[in-house]
Amino acid sequence: MDVLIVEPLDPDVLDWLSSRHALRYAPELATDPLRLRQALYPVRALVIPPSVRLDSFALQAAPMLRAVGRVSAGAENIDLEACARARIEVVRPQDASASAEAEFVIAALLQLLRRVPVENAEGLLVGRELGACTVGLIGMPGSAAPLARLLAAFGAQVIGYDPALHASDGIWTQNDVEPVSLRQLFARSDGVCVLLSYFTRYRGLLGERFLGAGKHNQVLVSVAHSSLFDEHALAFALGAGRMAAAWFDSMEPGMLAPGGPLHHIDTLQVTPRVAGTTRESRLRGAWSVARRIDELLTSPSRAAVREPQPGDLADLAGGAAPA
Repeated sequence: MDVLIVEPLDPDVLDWLSSRHALRYAPELATDPLRLRQALYPVRALVIPPSVRLDSFALQAAPMLRAVGRVSAGAENIDLEACARARIEVVRPQDASASAEAEFVIAALLQLLRRVPVENAEGLLVGRELGACTVGLIGMPGSAAPLARLLAAFGAQVIGYDPALHASDGIWTQNDVEPVSLRQLFARSDGVCVLLSYFTRYRGLLGERFLGAGKHNQVLVSVAHSSLFDEHALAFALGAGRMAAAWFDSMEPGMLAPGGPLHHIDTLQVTPRVAGTTRESRLRGAWSVARRIDELLTSPSRAAVREPQPGDLADLAGGAAPA
């Protein structure tokens, strides 16, 4: 078997792939880990949903695997290091959800600015207009370009910071974003949009040093991994009123646990990773993943698959235990 599809995909994408490769469509395997492992042995490419974990233990049952695809954003369920060791390419859509995420961030900013009032010079509680704001972008992934264009259309001033980009990088001028330091970004921004791709070295990057220096009544929207934030510093900024409100499109479950610093903070809103999930982005993502898998399976220059290991057949029967 060439391709095993465990995530529901658009019928046209499935038809195209099945016309080019031996394909099995079995979304029911997402809830049956044992049957999924048993099905992996002859598979060369696999597409899985976020609910299916692919780690080194699962890879023992997939000696022929060359590619694993994720249509939706993120790859937290895939052990990237284990895949790299096994020479398996992790296929994710390139910027398929960029415009969807940009629209979501704009909608969230508009809601926070109007729904969370501030006191004006007359002593009245009023909302704010996005066009009168300075908005800071943390991270410049694919969604940053359409977001910067939308913000400019509203009349907002856009500044940005990305730890991987020098201030002289052309991406800033291409998108009409002023590069600043992270501390300057928080000090100047009425709204902060966190888009930064997550790496372990960035864990806790957004802590007291920056959140504590934020502009008064600042609002924040994050579509990034919540581990970028120090939860205690975030709770203090929200609880003390320096930050008026924050909206996270997904947050690690432990960060909202009872007894934790963020529990019961009513100016914090969390949605279940919906920013990049639209009908259009799903279709773009499915085609992107399908075409890349087709390239990998048909290219004669690709490296040979790893050889089956002695324990693989025993693992199929569930005889081996995870390390």
